[in-house]
Amino acid sequence: MTAPILQVQNLTRRFGGLVAVNDVSFELDPGEIVGLIGPNGAGKTTLFNVLTGIYPPSAGQILLRGAPSGGLKPHKIAARGMTKTFQNVALFMESSVLDNVVTGGLLKNTLPEARKKARAILERVGLASIADKKAGDLSFPERARVEVARALCTEPDILLLDEVMAALTPAEMEDVITLVRSLRDEGITFVVVEHHMKAVMKLCERLLVLNFGELIADGTPTDIAQNDRVIEAYLGSSFAKKRQHQAPEVLA
Repeated sequence: MTAPILQVQNLTRRFGGLVAVNDVSFELDPGEIVGLIGPNGAGKTTLFNVLTGIYPPSAGQILLRGAPSGGLKPHKIAARGMTKTFQNVALFMESSVLDNVVTGGLLKNTLPEARKKARAILERVGLASIADKKAGDLSFPERARVEVARALCTEPDILLLDEVMAALTPAEMEDVITLVRSLRDEGITFVVVEHHMKAVMKLCERLLVLNFGELIADGTPTDIAQNDRVIEAYLGSSFAKKRQHQAPEVLA
């Protein structure tokens, strides 16, 4: 059997008296596309930030290819193969699209190599035509794609996508789904935070569900959509009692 690429063991993150991530454990196998879902404030982005070193864990362990990574700085974790996009797109607005993507490539490459890689990635994600455009002049969907391109330029083995389909049209979401699947086929493992449930159900083969910082479910989209604890977390206990055996569309 293939060893897990990521192991999260009893991970907890506290902010004073607030427990934002509470004793969470799961594993990722290479090549998975896993969705991380839950109501607003469930702890999804905080979990991403702990995994990628923005916040150190308060307790628990993170193993990236079997080696501890919890508490390392973000650039160290990125150099070891795991990075994320940002929900609030964090581009250098006065710089060109190309230069924004180049910054990701500098993690492992010289400047000429990073520029060559950045141009190839912009071509790969369909943004080559706006490479010289200033990031501040882009639409929000374009900025989100640049954010993905910059993350790809770090050469990740695991890419955590945080709301990259926000504000996209259905056709644009289909393009992102196609891109993610093709990148998975090229060897990247994905964890996806997304509020567009139809897109999540279509894209992801497995879902992790957080509620108040706790992992309350881990399974296929079909299983998760019929899970009473998940339905209660999203829609309330009275709805869960009425709809104990809903079809997968209940969360879509």
